[in-house]
Amino acid sequence: MPFHVKSVGPMGTGTVYYQDGEVWTQVYADRKQYSSKSDADALAATQITRVTGGRTYTYQPDIYKNSTVVTE
Repeated sequence: MPFHVKSVGPMGTGTVYYQDGEVWTQVYADRKQYSSKSDADALAATQITRVTGGRTYTYQPDIYKNSTVVTE
């Protein structure tokens, strides 16, 4: 059973689907499909770590924070 990750587009512009890398698309057919839910869950839990001025901080971008794993 395949899975995919969807989220809300920037400024609430509708549904977007994870495609690859840092690319999200509004085209359903272009979404990336996962064979396991754990792989899709790992993507949805993506966090970014930055170092600024000698300080390290980690955050989750809104596109991932607002994402949902969908069973097809």
